[in-house]
Amino acid sequence: MKVKRHNKILEIIENYNIETQEELIAKLKLAGFDVTQATVSRDIRELKLLKQMSDMGTYKYVVPKNNGTENQHVYSRALASSVKNVDYSQNDIVIKTYAGMAQAVAAGVDTLHEADILGCVAGDDCIIIVCRDNAAAEAIARRITKLINS
Repeated sequence: MKVKRHNKILEIIENYNIETQEELIAKLKLAGFDVTQATVSRDIRELKLLKQMSDMGTYKYVVPKNNGTENQHVYSRALASSVKNVDYSQNDIVIKTYAGMAQAVAAGVDTLHEADILGCVAGDDCIIIVCRDNAAAEAIARRITKLINS
């Protein structure tokens, strides 16, 4: 349940300007997660979320944008527990996830900062990753498969 909640938090802050823990709690409750302020506070700390100024001049929660291994560890856990299947064809990778998890997994894929990934599009339970070429798609698909199997 914790991993699903973390995935949902990552999805929420990716799609909304969340300024307070109360706003995050309200969005989580709308998504079916009955959480307390203490739980959300702990989740924010575990996910290492930061507050950053938004375009509107207010502060919002964000995932730190760095190449550190700590962020990748958080996303690796989300990826591993949310992915059902990984396959590729030519330069495209298709990742099937559990319902509602594709956005969080796609955010995790984005943190890989892989030069051969041209773009990533996520729906509710499916992600399409466009790679630079066929060899890159095969290598990245194997890397993701290895990650979810470890």
